[in-house]
Amino acid sequence: MLMPILQIHSEDMPAYAIVCGDPARAEKISRKLEQARELAFSREYRTFVGLYEGVQMAVVSHGVGSPGAAVCFEELIRAGVTTLIRVGTAGSYTADYPAGSVIVSTAAVRSDGLTRQLVPDGFPAVADIAVTQALIEAAQEKGNNADAAADAGKVGVGITVTLDAFFAGVEEIPHRKYKQAGALAAEMEIAALYIVSTLRGARAGAIVAIDGFADSDLAAEYDPHTDAVAHAVEREINAALRALAALARQDQA
Repeated sequence: MLMPILQIHSEDMPAYAIVCGDPARAEKISRKLEQARELAFSREYRTFVGLYEGVQMAVVSHGVGSPGAAVCFEELIRAGVTTLIRVGTAGSYTADYPAGSVIVSTAAVRSDGLTRQLVPDGFPAVADIAVTQALIEAAQEKGNNADAAADAGKVGVGITVTLDAFFAGVEEIPHRKYKQAGALAAEMEIAALYIVSTLRGARAGAIVAIDGFADSDLAAEYDPHTDAVAHAVEREINAALRALAALARQDQA
């Protein structure tokens, strides 16, 4: 069956998928797969499939923001994907996790508009426990190959915030409240991933590389193109791949 937006066929899709915002990042991740091939590039949605540690998996870009990303998640699940891991970037709320850090999201504050049209306001956006644990273990693992240099460092674990606004307008974005409440970072799609996955019976998790500070008290000039951020992105990609492979092996056992 053809998915009308992603332009992929369900018979081509494996049960495991990594999702990311940037189509170029999807292509970068696909280069880590064996026998990788591109299935489709429709709008912001670019889809690859291949093998990692013998596990068939997909890599798909979803663009920026919850509404478009939710379209991607919905069609992937309809096409047969049962486990999704988002890799992306986020702005930190704490000096404990500066640019170059990595955070595994256990749940997301639903400060977006999309999920309010899907579930009641009090309904939580929560990661799957097994996916989260696999991500934590993979992120903490010290690589013994060419990726080892990108696999060292502190791993944050906690609540992230999903927002629609990237640049401020007249209304103040309540970053300080989220920080005081204990959230670790802000990004733009995780709540949509968790809610859609819960509604459709899939399991999901997310890991983000910190590319700056969201809190104005800590923010310096924003530059997501530093070596530290690049290493963190490489680290989260490696962790997501290892986590998906581990989950697949657990499922087969």
